[in-house]
Amino acid sequence: MKEFRPGAYDRLEKSLHDIRTELADLPRAVLMISAHWEADRFWLSSAARPPMYYDYAGFPEHTYRIRYAAPGEPYLAETVRAMLEHGGMPTGLDPDRGYDHGTFSLMHVLYPEATVPLVQLSMKKDFDPAEHIRVGELIAPLRDQGVLIVGSGFSFHDTRGILSGAGEVASATFDQWLDETLVDSKSPERRRRLIGWSNAPAARAAHPREDHLIPLMVAVGAAGDDAGNRVYHEQTFMGAITASSYRFGEAPVGVPIP
Repeated sequence: MKEFRPGAYDRLEKSLHDIRTELADLPRAVLMISAHWEADRFWLSSAARPPMYYDYAGFPEHTYRIRYAAPGEPYLAETVRAMLEHGGMPTGLDPDRGYDHGTFSLMHVLYPEATVPLVQLSMKKDFDPAEHIRVGELIAPLRDQGVLIVGSGFSFHDTRGILSGAGEVASATFDQWLDETLVDSKSPERRRRLIGWSNAPAARAAHPREDHLIPLMVAVGAAGDDAGNRVYHEQTFMGAITASSYRFGEAPVGVPIP
């Protein structure tokens, strides 16, 4: 079994700090598509002060006392709901949904001040890649309105493979395909490849269940024709796992691309 070594998250943490540096100005709000919210339709958290949602069990007691106190943004939630409904997507507002760890673990590093308004968007539990890409296309105008759209998941998500070390080859194989898809492919080809992602090399070994991959589909849809850039990559995450993160669109002028 692979041990969770000290510093295991250092490079990932740095990549989140780099995102903040690249953005320079604080976004008006963040729209987070979390791998930890599945529903029968595309729900949006709509509370002005969302609670916490500890969607895990068996962890140390202090992990259930984590607080991320960023305000919600009911107006943004309603705006997104209207955009999706207009595009024919079943949608709803959830005033009770709290911040899950797919959201607060990233946001606490990215914006620890917890002052940027935050709305979560659920995945639809059928995990249809084309439908989630379409959701991204419908909400793409938000990018020009100061809203940062984030797909929160993991490029390799087989817990047994991480702990046993058996995911070393599968993660590297799928990561290479993912990089070819997101960085080297033009928008139409990128979309085609993602819709057929389950045919990729080591696809089901990397994602036995695609909950951690689907948030990417929304981000890609919102990206339009913007090129993908790999902003985080390591081949020894948790000892042996290859993992990557991506940004779509160029960094602001004067900020070097990692």
